[in-house]
Amino acid sequence: MYEIVKTTHMSAVVMSVLLFLIRFTLTVIKSDKLQLKWLKILPHIVYTVLLVAAIALCIFIQQYPVVNGWVTEKFLAFFMYAFMVVLALKPEQTPLMRGVGFIGALSWIAYAGFVAVTKQPLIF
Repeated sequence: MYEIVKTTHMSAVVMSVLLFLIRFTLTVIKSDKLQLKWLKILPHIVYTVLLVAAIALCIFIQQYPVVNGWVTEKFLAFFMYAFMVVLALKPEQTPLMRGVGFIGALSWIAYAGFVAVTKQPLIF
C-alpha cells in the first residue's frame, strides 16, 4: 500500500508541475485556451490528491509536520510553491512578477524534491 501511495504522490507532483508549465505558457501568450473548464478544475484535483497522498505517507512512515523538520519543510515548500504558482498565473501581474512567480514556483518544488530525497531539513 505504501508504494501505491508514494507513486500516487510523486505522480501528482509531476502532473502539478506539468499543468503549471502549460498554464504559465498559455498565460504568457494570452491564449483563450485558459478558459477551458478542465484547465480550471484539474489543477485543484491534482493538488488535493497530492496533499491527501502526502498526509497518508506521513501516517505510513510515522513522520509528521512540526515533529519532524524535513516533513515540515516539505509542507512549507508545497505551500510556497502553490503561492508562487498563483503569483505567476494571475493575469494582472506584471511580466517581472510573473517571472518571479515562475522561478519561485520551480525553485520551491525543486527544494521540496531535494528535502524528500535527502530527508535533511535546511530551514528548521
